[in-house]
Amino acid sequence: MEGRLTAEENHDALWRREAEAIDLESYTYDLPDDRIAKYPMEIRDQSKLMVYRNGEIDHLRFTDITSQLPENTLLVFNDTKVIPARAHFKKETGAVIELLLLHPELPTRVINDAMLVQHSCVWECMIGNKKRWKVGDTLSAVIQVSGADVQLKVSYHDYEQNLILLRWDTDVSFLDLVKALGEIPLPPYLNRDTEEPDKETYQTVYAHHDGAVAAPTAGLHFTSRVFDELEKKNIRKSFLTLHVGAGTFQPIKVEKVTEHRMHSEQVVFTKALIEDLLQSVERVVPVGTTSLRSLESLYWYGVKLFKKETTDFNIEKLYPYPWKQEELPSAKQSLQAIADYMNSVGLEEIVGETEIFIFPGYRFRLCRGIITNYHQPGSTLILLVAAFVGNDWNRIYSEALAKDYRFLSYGDSSLLWLNDNA
Repeated sequence: MEGRLTAEENHDALWRREAEAIDLESYTYDLPDDRIAKYPMEIRDQSKLMVYRNGEIDHLRFTDITSQLPENTLLVFNDTKVIPARAHFKKETGAVIELLLLHPELPTRVINDAMLVQHSCVWECMIGNKKRWKVGDTLSAVIQVSGADVQLKVSYHDYEQNLILLRWDTDVSFLDLVKALGEIPLPPYLNRDTEEPDKETYQTVYAHHDGAVAAPTAGLHFTSRVFDELEKKNIRKSFLTLHVGAGTFQPIKVEKVTEHRMHSEQVVFTKALIEDLLQSVERVVPVGTTSLRSLESLYWYGVKLFKKETTDFNIEKLYPYPWKQEELPSAKQSLQAIADYMNSVGLEEIVGETEIFIFPGYRFRLCRGIITNYHQPGSTLILLVAAFVGNDWNRIYSEALAKDYRFLSYGDSSLLWLNDNA
C-alpha cells in the first residue's frame, strides 16, 4: 500500500525518534566553580581514581591503576601534542586581535605535514575581536626564532570562513614559528591566563605529534612510575593520534542533540596499532574520550571497507546509528578488513577525519573500559559517559562531588567498565 513504511524505514524512524527524544536537561549537574581544578596536582599520579565496575564504586589513587586492570589489557593512548595555538596581534589603532588556530587548510590539511610548511600557509581560526579587523587589513609581527628575526604578516584568505593566510620571510617551519609566537590555549573554563608551568603540565608525558589545541587530559595522570608498574603486569600500550580541536569545549545549544555540530578532527592510525588491536580485541581500554572516539571511529571505518563502501576514512557524526546488529561485522572482522586494505596498498599509516557523536543508544564496538576525567555538565562528553555506563553516570558524578574529587582538565580520574552483559 502506498505510504506504508518498509521494515528498514521503520527501523530508521524508531532510532531517530529515540535519539531526538534525549533530554539534555537530564545530563546536567551542578558544578560549583571551586570544584574545577584550576591547577594540576604537584605530582601527576597522586590524583584520585574512582573505579566503576558492574554498578560498584571504589575510591583509590591513580598509582593503583595497575591493580584495577586485568593482565594483557591493551591501553590505547592519544599521543597528540598541544601546540601554542593562541596568538595576539596589536593593530596600530591599539586594538588587539586574537587568533586561535583550529585546522590547516593550505597547502595541506594533514596536520603532521602542516607543521613542516615553510613561508606561507592557510589555517581556519577562531578570531577574537573580529569586528575590529577588516578585510584588507594586514597584521604584522616580528618574531625571534632561534635567535633570528622573522617578519610575519597575517591577512584574510576567506573572511566569511575565518580562513587566515600567514606569510613569513625565512625558511623556518610553521611549528618553529608558532612555538615562538603563540601560547598554550588553556580551556576557557579554567578562567585564567596561561602560565609558564602550563607548557609542561598541560602535556602528557608521552605527547609526540604536534597539532592539538587541547590536551587529551585523561593521560595527564600517567608517569614513568605508573608505566613501569603497568609493564611489570604485562599490561600493553599502543598509540594513535587524534589532534584535539577546540570543538571539544563547545556546549550543546540545540534542543535536539542530534543537530549539534560536531567539529571534524584528524586522526592517524598506524599499522602497528591495528596489529595490537587484533591481538587484544576483547581487552581494549582507551585512555581518554579522544582515544575512545578514535577507536570507535576505526571500527566504523572497517565497516566501510568490509562492505566495500569506500576506502576514504571519513566518519560522519551519525553514521553509526541506523545499523541493525545483523548487518555489521564483528570488531575482529572490521579490524581485519583494515589490516587487509593497508597490506594491499602498502600503507604503514592511515590519516582520516571523524566527527563521530556518541550519545545514549550507542553500542560500543571496540572499547571495554575507559580511563577518563570528569566532564562539563550537559556536554557531548557527558553524553558519551552516559552511553558507556547508562544512568549510573549520575551516581558516579554525585559520588565524585561528595568525595571532593577535582573536576575537568586538571582534575581527578576514573576507570569505568562496561557492564559484563553489555
